[in-house]
Amino acid sequence: MLLAAPSDSAARVPIVPIDRVDVADLPRSAGSPFFARLRAAAGQVSLRAPDPRQATRWHPHAIGGVRWRLAQPLTFTPYASVQPCSARCGFCSENLRKADGGVPASLLRPDHGYFDGLARALRALRGVPLSWSLSGLETSDDAGWMLRLLDTLAAAEAGDGPLVKDRVLYSNGAGFAKPDGSGLRRALRDFGLSWLELSRHHHDGAANQAIMRFRPGLAIADQAVFERTAQQLASAMPLRMVCILQRDGIARPPDVAAYLSWARERCGAGTVVFREFSRLDGSYRENATARYLQAQRVPMDALLAACLDDDDVSRGWTVESLTEGYYFWNLRLRTADGLAVIFESSDYGAMHARHASGDIYKLVYFADGKLCAGWESGRDVLLDTRSSREHADA
Repeated sequence: MLLAAPSDSAARVPIVPIDRVDVADLPRSAGSPFFARLRAAAGQVSLRAPDPRQATRWHPHAIGGVRWRLAQPLTFTPYASVQPCSARCGFCSENLRKADGGVPASLLRPDHGYFDGLARALRALRGVPLSWSLSGLETSDDAGWMLRLLDTLAAAEAGDGPLVKDRVLYSNGAGFAKPDGSGLRRALRDFGLSWLELSRHHHDGAANQAIMRFRPGLAIADQAVFERTAQQLASAMPLRMVCILQRDGIARPPDVAAYLSWARERCGAGTVVFREFSRLDGSYRENATARYLQAQRVPMDALLAACLDDDDVSRGWTVESLTEGYYFWNLRLRTADGLAVIFESSDYGAMHARHASGDIYKLVYFADGKLCAGWESGRDVLLDTRSSREHADA
């Protein structure tokens, strides 16, 4: 999973005039003077984070005999960790460590009962409106696992599982560049994928490899292979290219302009997303990943302001919407030639505060069989399907 905010649902959310938005309720990253400029430019904001007092924005549901309030919109992630990721990005949030954390989710591996447990978790969510958000490590690295995952999710939709709105995959593309990549593309098309978010953090192949550090022998590291793979994906489903801003990558307005041209012309993208490293609170240990974030951070406010003030970059751009999520904000623009561009900033401190509220804003199913209300396995556990299986088998 990339260290970034998820633009992972097209669900309808209230559109509210800017003067009715309580800035104190926004993520910390949205409290800057520059955000006030964005609010003025947009004129209105889409509120993805539900008002606790607005009953229609919450879905009451019992899980494991306990009744909860589930935020709407809501996403469910079957966390992919069948093997180590094909890329070794220095900023990857899966390598952050909480001071009070247990076994990292990235180190858990699914056993033979994983998909039975996932099916049980999905039955426990019968009737819950949500969207699939497929991420974790790299889902496409193991084609067999990915295909079985899609079959399990599709069976839940057709049977006694949740009510699914959107289906989104986050990927570095590695599995799609392998010989069986065409089979994965067909499976996603049949699955009804709403869009695919494809990571590439520089438009130059060598610069990107220095950032993503794909493991030896992987075809996706090659620039021509990546571009061909992206075009194939774009022909099969809506494609969003995702670029994480960093000092040794995309960091200045000319970089943004060059990346946009490349993504549209060479990759067939219909949308490009630029994301800032998520802002951390004090709950994380100082390790190599945290130090990377500190050294390589490109502040979103400064870069976006510079882009908007540079006529050579932003000429013809129009503001479409400003969205406030439960721990992120994003600004959606459109270029003169029709490319959608999204700039996002997020705040893990705000995310942790929401997760500690007693309401559910996120659902994640981990390889150890636990359904959790957040990104930490063993924390905020809603259902342990291994315990359920053991009880059922007794």
